[in-house]
Amino acid sequence: MKPTIERGAAQAKAARLLALHHDSPPLVLANAWDVASARLIEAAGFPAVATTSSGVANALGYPDGEFIGRDEMLAVVERIAAAVAVPVTADMEAGYGPAASDVAETVRRTIAAGAVGINLEDARRDGLLPLPEASMRISAARSAADAEGVHLVINARTDVFLLGGRGEEAFAEAVRRVNAYRQAGADSLFVPAVADGVLIGRLAKAISGPLNVLAGPATPPLPELARLGVARVSVGGSLARAALTVVRRVAEELQGPGTFTFAAGIITHAEMSDLLRAAM
Repeated sequence: MKPTIERGAAQAKAARLLALHHDSPPLVLANAWDVASARLIEAAGFPAVATTSSGVANALGYPDGEFIGRDEMLAVVERIAAAVAVPVTADMEAGYGPAASDVAETVRRTIAAGAVGINLEDARRDGLLPLPEASMRISAARSAADAEGVHLVINARTDVFLLGGRGEEAFAEAVRRVNAYRQAGADSLFVPAVADGVLIGRLAKAISGPLNVLAGPATPPLPELARLGVARVSVGGSLARAALTVVRRVAEELQGPGTFTFAAGIITHAEMSDLLRAAM
């Protein structure tokens, strides 16, 4: 595996990742959960790789939600960052710890692992954090990154809609939160669990920075998202779960008819070996 990138290279990759949030069309991120998936995403032509916390956690035997420890999560991030040439942004859940100083330490270690972007949530297992506390965590993340000399691209996520918020009250609260995170130092503002085009367009107009949406089967297509003003589109853990869905279907085929149709047209052993050998 290649060594972790040096500071100058990290600064260049961070600048490139930040610029991708302001280019047109939107930055599309297919989230990886291990080196093999990251290499496939890079080989497909994506300009950056994002990790998925749920995908990494599930692959290592944990449910999502910071049940996996920071060390294990960062070990995977480090392997991915060392294996690809494009910028990597790491999903580090809520920052791994109750205090802003914990988030700062997570940021320092994320940069050391070779990532130049980070996703931080404003909810923990007991629900949304109070806005002042959540904003303080983003501010601590920015200060820690600045002290490391790398403009880590902070993607600040609010879980207002993800936790069931609906209607105008939820809209106002989501906007209030992400605009506060922007003021605290976030570069991109992530509002998952919204699929309605009208709502997405309103969010894009109301927030003070690049909007990231989480794509799913009901999400408008990319040309429409671009028209609505979306800057970043990610798929989160759905790509990892799609792969696991294939595992379940294969298991059902083997246990059911006992056929092997799943093996038709798959990536060959030689293709994967060549792809990963190039990353060593």
